Amino acid sequence: MVDTRVHDYDIDGKTYQAFIAHNGAPAPTILICHAWAGRSDFENDKARAIAGLGYTGVAIDLFGKGVLGTSTEENQALIEPFVGDRAMLQKRLAGNIAMAKSLAEADAGRVAAIGFCFGGLCVLDMARSGAAVDGVVSFHGLLGAPGNTIDKIDAKVLALHGWDDPMAPPSDVEAFGAEMNAAKADWQLHAYGGVLHAFTNPAAADPDFGTVFDADADRRSWTAMQNFLNELYG
Repeated sequence: MVDTRVHDYDIDGKTYQAFIAHNGAPAPTILICHAWAGRSDFENDKARAIAGLGYTGVAIDLFGKGVLGTSTEENQALIEPFVGDRAMLQKRLAGNIAMAKSLAEADAGRVAAIGFCFGGLCVLDMARSGAAVDGVVSFHGLLGAPGNTIDKIDAKVLALHGWDDPMAPPSDVEAFGAEMNAAKADWQLHAYGGVLHAFTNPAAADPDFGTVFDADADRRSWTAMQNFLNELYG
């Protein structure tokens, strides 16, 4: 049976709130990094689904307790400081990893992360910065390099990508592959033909903006994630 709770924590004097889904005993712990609006029911539901697979799911918070964007303009404003200062983003992510490892429900020696949209960029930056995670899975994440990728990426990397995503065009995919190869990463990229951005979100229905839910890509990418986590912790 999956239990849930919220958890308040501080990083650099500011309060954040995570959503934790667990099975009552320490288990391999999967951080869920939120999209550009902040931690929402979408990420909380992913934490529950992760716990249903036998892990501890921790939907983290990068913006601050109770901060949730409600429009494109608000969401863009929320992520701009992080996209513009990737070192700051990586420091915030490291604080969240440390928080997750401190939880009673966590197996602190077995920690990975998944993320969606902006959260996909976040988990890739965990790997790029040498953060203490075993592996990362990016769902329709932004792929642009931060400029400070370490020489050797130890975390395993899986990128799940809509080939027609206008926010990560084929040129970005090629550059991402070159970046991962240069860092000697154990990496995979699964591309889904004819699929746009935000393909895992049932609320995504704006083809002009490039965000459209795709049930097949949603199902296939979740299966790919499970295979990846099984390889890490099975």
